[in-house]
Amino acid sequence: MPEERQRRIAKALFRGGSLTLENPVYRRVLRSLLDALLIPDLAPRDLTVAALGIKSRAAVAHVVAREPGVAAGLEEYTFLLRQRGVKVTLQKEDGDVFQTGDVLLRAEGGENKLLSLERVGLNILQRLCGIATATQRLQARARLQCPATRIVGTRKTPWGLLDKRAIHLGGGGTHRLGLGDGIVVKNNHLALLARNEEQAAPLAVQKAWKSRRRAAFIEVEVRSEEGALAAARAFKRLRAEATSATREYPCLVMLDNLMPDDVRQIIVAMRREKVWEGTLVEASGGISETNMELYAATEVDAISLGALTHSVRAMDLSQRIG
Repeated sequence: MPEERQRRIAKALFRGGSLTLENPVYRRVLRSLLDALLIPDLAPRDLTVAALGIKSRAAVAHVVAREPGVAAGLEEYTFLLRQRGVKVTLQKEDGDVFQTGDVLLRAEGGENKLLSLERVGLNILQRLCGIATATQRLQARARLQCPATRIVGTRKTPWGLLDKRAIHLGGGGTHRLGLGDGIVVKNNHLALLARNEEQAAPLAVQKAWKSRRRAAFIEVEVRSEEGALAAARAFKRLRAEATSATREYPCLVMLDNLMPDDVRQIIVAMRREKVWEGTLVEASGGISETNMELYAATEVDAISLGALTHSVRAMDLSQRIG
């Protein structure tokens, strides 16, 4: 697959590097999530800690991995603890691979704080590590089928940008960071434009093209070969009329809820009509760990999986005091 094509898919769907605590938007999202988790959990107080008379005597806790994985959420857990006066020393960094028995971080603070903050902190770490680990595993398997195919997330993200950051740390693509990020025309949008997607797709491309400077990419979701070719032809026509710089702009068709053989057939048709070069192809819908490799073998540019975030298995981590 041409390097220029890979650059366009990276530009469109891989922007997780901006999701750090230095980003004020991400920091606000993290604060809001932590408040939503901690306020009800600690209201009115940790009754067990109070009943046992556990006070603020200094103690040390370690977060230990009970299975191998990819670290994610360490910055967020550190932020939580430091905001409440707990000293944190990281033993791993976000994005690192860890093994069973590895210590991820050391926390020093009052016994009461270490106990009361433990569950919320571990929930963050276990979920985000689970997402990063699953992403890395699936990306490695996809590359065995097609080295250029990339794994990306979807908007099925209960924890929003935190889930997106975890995908990024696992080597996957974030897709849109929000509705104001890229233009993605879905089937319900198309239904408002014309009676069938073969007619609606080029209309959507024409309308969306005028707003391309405000969007990281334009993508149209289709469920048929006719719709895919109609969208790709419209992209080709508009790119040909544009400046050379605009010809690098990422344009995508999302092949939604199609079988791998159908995806392969559509890519063959796009190549035959000479519209594949200017249009990136994403496969989405009904894709899981069990069938993902069949889609990678079709040589799509990207495979998006809601399962990375809506039903990921949390990593087995524990916090030990003493």
